[in-house]
Amino acid sequence: MDIGKVIGTVVATRKDPSLHGIRLLIVQPLDERLNPMGSPVVATDTEGIAGYGDLVYMVTGGDAADVIPGKRVPVDIAIVGLVEEVVLTED
Repeated sequence: MDIGKVIGTVVATRKDPSLHGIRLLIVQPLDERLNPMGSPVVATDTEGIAGYGDLVYMVTGGDAADVIPGKRVPVDIAIVGLVEEVVLTED
């Protein structure tokens, strides 16, 4: 799982029918110290739980495609939860 911050939304006039009703959000991936890492990505918000500025955790690949029970959707990244708190411990 990866952590990211929602920085925008995507409006699509046409998309795969299996994505009907699923929001697409722009997410900036973050490292463990919550610093931006790499380029922003488009992620599905299948539960409609995330909003602008929220910290989220995401899954990729096959895990993302199987986020909706009983339905396989053509996505690479899916938001699966909100991050309430990040605690780093020193080893």
